[in-house]
Amino acid sequence: MEKSKVYFTREITPEAVVRMMNETGGVLTGNVAVKLHSGEVGNQNFLRPEFMSAAVSAVGGTVVECNTAYGGERDTTEKHMRTMEKHGWTKIAPVDIMDADGDIPLPVENGVHLKYNYVGKNLKKYDSMLVLSHFKGHPMGGFGGALKNISIGIASSHGKAVIHGAGDEKKIWRAKQDDFLESMAEAAGTVTEFFGGKMIFVNIMKNMSVDCDCCAVAEDPKMGDVGILSSLDPVALDSACVDLVYGSDDPGKKHLIERMESRHGVHILDTAEILGIGTRDYELIEV
Repeated sequence: MEKSKVYFTREITPEAVVRMMNETGGVLTGNVAVKLHSGEVGNQNFLRPEFMSAAVSAVGGTVVECNTAYGGERDTTEKHMRTMEKHGWTKIAPVDIMDADGDIPLPVENGVHLKYNYVGKNLKKYDSMLVLSHFKGHPMGGFGGALKNISIGIASSHGKAVIHGAGDEKKIWRAKQDDFLESMAEAAGTVTEFFGGKMIFVNIMKNMSVDCDCCAVAEDPKMGDVGILSSLDPVALDSACVDLVYGSDDPGKKHLIERMESRHGVHILDTAEILGIGTRDYELIEV
């Protein structure tokens, strides 16, 4: 597999998100879904609609999300929509909680842990997808980027439990760590296959707490902002972000590195590459 192209800018503005999306050369047609993170109520680090709105408007997209598998303000469609309204997402675009009416199974080819990835039923309404991911740490995955956004993020509430349980929802939160990471990679592969390449991925390295936007109470970022990256390859994209953290001269990086290493976070990248979702071998093009 040849090197994937990953584009990088140090400019962190709404206009730069659009520019980086366009740098990939990807084309999104038909009914376009925009997957981003709605932000748990109370979280101070999630990226606001004002920052994402230009990119959402540029593709004429619908903001899509799915309900969570744990308590909070996003575990039912009613509460999730209230959160979307509270956080201002409904002011910039239509919002679709894709598992409001249930889920559909996407088969996992040659899966070790998953036979099916259960995604929000409404995913079938969309022809292409823009994936806007806030790259930061994560309490369970070590880090969250494009792969997490299209695996856990697009899975239904039920599907999230299955992934967290590495194929057995009864084992939610109790699966072995590597099994959970491998399950996320397997789930991500079903989504890229579903869209058949009609996806553009943008990672924003800003407000990089060790905690996810799903945390109502999150740690403040210890590392400074880095920039915006984009690619047609989610594996290369997440790999580039991880490498930029390690290569940074910011002493605050040690907190994010500890979170990633303590959760063996890069294992999702290795697994996703083995599954053929993308490659960790990339060319970083600064623009």
